[in-house]
Amino acid sequence: MSKAVKCLILLAVVALFFVTELIPLAVTAMGAAIACGLLGLIPAKQVFSGLSNSTVVLFAGMFIVGGAMFYTGLAQAIGNKVVGLCGTAENSLMFGLMTVGTCLSAVLSNTGTAACMLPVALGICASAKIPASRQLMPLAFACGWGGIITMVGTPPNIIATGALSVAGLPTFGFFEFAWIGVPISVAGMLYMMFVGKYLLPAAELDADQDIEQEIEANEPDSKKMMISGAILVAVILVMAIGIKGVSLEMAAVIGALICVLTGCLTEKQAYASIDWVTIFLFAGMMPVSSAMDKTGAGKLIADWTVGLMGGSPAPLLVTAVLFILSCGLTQFMSNTASAALLCPIGIAISQNLGADPKAVLMAIAVAASCAFASPVGTPPNTLVLGPGGYKFMDYVKAGTGLIIVCFVVSLVIIPMVWPFFPGK
Repeated sequence: MSKAVKCLILLAVVALFFVTELIPLAVTAMGAAIACGLLGLIPAKQVFSGLSNSTVVLFAGMFIVGGAMFYTGLAQAIGNKVVGLCGTAENSLMFGLMTVGTCLSAVLSNTGTAACMLPVALGICASAKIPASRQLMPLAFACGWGGIITMVGTPPNIIATGALSVAGLPTFGFFEFAWIGVPISVAGMLYMMFVGKYLLPAAELDADQDIEQEIEANEPDSKKMMISGAILVAVILVMAIGIKGVSLEMAAVIGALICVLTGCLTEKQAYASIDWVTIFLFAGMMPVSSAMDKTGAGKLIADWTVGLMGGSPAPLLVTAVLFILSCGLTQFMSNTASAALLCPIGIAISQNLGADPKAVLMAIAVAASCAFASPVGTPPNTLVLGPGGYKFMDYVKAGTGLIIVCFVVSLVIIPMVWPFFPGK
């Protein structure tokens, strides 16, 4: 049995465990990396190379910087202020919540943003006598599409960037994702305001229902709130400007260290802010991606996929197919896992067609964040399931149309910003 076939079998097993989650996602990813070494698909010394990847450091640093905003109460204060300005009418409140969710999740954890805004939204809905089910799903969706705007907004974006780096290709810039993230966010908000809201249920909830909060604040401290906000702005500016000698990872870690040194959060809270599942899932799938490339498994999949599409498909068709595949997978499995599985395949197919892989990888990353038709596709969706009194089909009804909107916007915008054959 060739190494390529072994790698494909391993990939199928990994996909099965990702979809079913019979064992934790991080365990599956790290187990896959170890299996690559045991099967001889990669050298033993590369099995844990993902943990030393600079992208992992970037992840950790930004998790801590974002966590500081939650622990100081700044994120909650921003949410309360914006929602206060928008009022408590159903339409204006929906617009306010989606705006806050979009903006915060662009630079912070979308899970943390949803957890922070949940009690705010519930309190306002109760006082305004508006069913929470009319507001929580739009908030969760906004946290999902808002993450597309920057490199660190959602794991698939970093995975796509890392996949390009592993393949030795030019990577995406920090704000480059905004070219597609902003149009999708605007289109998503318009859809929910004028179409999606009619597909939402109007479930009345028990006012005494307990809400489990993912993040528990410190007493609010205005000084620390200002410091944490200034640190976040400084880190983003340094990343955006591109100061010579200061990498994205260095900026994130410096920001994280300052957060701890200034008391914006404790060392223990800093560790708690890091999403370790994402860290190990990313680190585990990097060696698998490398194995797919070195064994030729990625090329086999690429050849097979291209063959199904007619042997020499148009790059736009490839982009559309991989968008649908990525989006379909992410409704039932981690968006991080979906991106990690498909990005190497996308690169292989693009190179087989002689096209720039950036457009295909951007489509895969965006689609992996479009987990709107399922309560398990993304943590924010799961977080509002109970408090909103939602059923599975509520997500299908409200989210399917939103996915179609994102698909159309992506197929229009992506080829314009990232041409398949640049310079021609």
